[in-house]
Amino acid sequence: MSVTEMILEKIIETSNNNITITDGEGIILYTNLDHWTVYGDDPQSYIGKSIYDLEEQGILSPSITALVLKEKKPIQIMQHTQKGKVIMSNAFPIFNEKGDIIRVISYAIDQTEISNLQDQYEQLEKKLKGYQTEVEELRGKEETLYRSKEMEHIAKTIQRLANTDATVLMLGESGVGKSMFARKLHTLSHRENEPFIEVNCSTIPQSLFESEMFGYESGSFTGAQKQGKQGLIEQARNGTLFLDEIGELPLSIQAKLLKVLQEKKFIRIGGHKERHVDFRLVTATNKNLEEMVAKGEFRLDLYYRLNVIPLHIPPLRERKEDISLLINHYMKLLNRKYETQKKLHPSVYEILLTYKWPGNVRELENLIERLILTTEDTIIRQNSLPTYTLHAAEATEDDTALIEHFMIEEQDLKTVMERVEKWMIAKAYKECKSTYEMAKHLGISQPSVIRKLKKYKESLDIK
Repeated sequence: MSVTEMILEKIIETSNNNITITDGEGIILYTNLDHWTVYGDDPQSYIGKSIYDLEEQGILSPSITALVLKEKKPIQIMQHTQKGKVIMSNAFPIFNEKGDIIRVISYAIDQTEISNLQDQYEQLEKKLKGYQTEVEELRGKEETLYRSKEMEHIAKTIQRLANTDATVLMLGESGVGKSMFARKLHTLSHRENEPFIEVNCSTIPQSLFESEMFGYESGSFTGAQKQGKQGLIEQARNGTLFLDEIGELPLSIQAKLLKVLQEKKFIRIGGHKERHVDFRLVTATNKNLEEMVAKGEFRLDLYYRLNVIPLHIPPLRERKEDISLLINHYMKLLNRKYETQKKLHPSVYEILLTYKWPGNVRELENLIERLILTTEDTIIRQNSLPTYTLHAAEATEDDTALIEHFMIEEQDLKTVMERVEKWMIAKAYKECKSTYEMAKHLGISQPSVIRKLKKYKESLDIK
């Protein structure tokens, strides 16, 4: 053995790297003992062994040297050992003057720990992605998505009111987003870091209402907690108290609530100590409180106290320009949440645009979620829609057919236009509550509506 070979052998033997050198036939000429520990074997010499034999035995899976001899170029691969280790191998050929491979030098680095860390990272990334989706979903529910001028006006009003303590009354049908706007009012205010306490007045039994709202002292009644209990009003200290469905508030509680609003203090059930509390009150209802006052079902003085700044949130059917925006938003949001790629067929999209949405935004979100979860195909078609939405679409088609009937039956354009106008006025008169709503629905001015109502007064049976 020459001095050069002795030096090379000693370098390989003492190297911290896992090195193996073979000849052009794949026979191991030099290797350090620790090299083979990365493959799960005890330190031993494989000098003189064929890498093809070791590959057949499963010790090398695959053999990078064999690949270099076959491809005649440097190669990098990931190997998997019999004991589950992951090895990153690099190998380089050495050619003679004739272009034949005379040596292959390979290096092996144990990547098992890094691979495990990468797997853990990927799992963590998936979890974070799931959490992100949930957070985005919650944020999405808090977002004010609109195109309509009415909603833009409400959003701007809320921004103006946010840093005041004025009492706000949210009015509108169920599902229009009253809770969302109440929370938005809170998050934009100087109270944003304080509690936001939401109370649905329709879900608390009347017998428990007083104790839930005002709390109680220990031993004040059978079943009470020994240490007493803080009421919802007290929990909202320095924050916002949002009373949803305020029209369901019992008359006996209305009087006590009025006192709290006037004096900013109250007494727990079974207690004697007055407790001072500061909070911002926001309420909401889908009922007509003025009618309830007239019927003696709601206190007039409380109504005036709550009705400082009323905000009427229009139903979705009255702001059709928002429907497409909301459909696209919830399709994207829920596809991401459930890791799907569902799309609406154009005919389904058209039906959803013309549907009246009696349950408003909440119904729209729930229906999109239902369609994404229950439809097997990527494209959501009409057969996946609930029958009530299809019936609404059929009604729209009937309206179109009626107009076509007018056009076929009459040849005179003036007569056809008059009959269609009369039909549209009659339809709007039945569906709308006022001439203002009719004007908005028909896209004409209120004076024009009044003139046309007078014109068709007898045939429409208008009093």
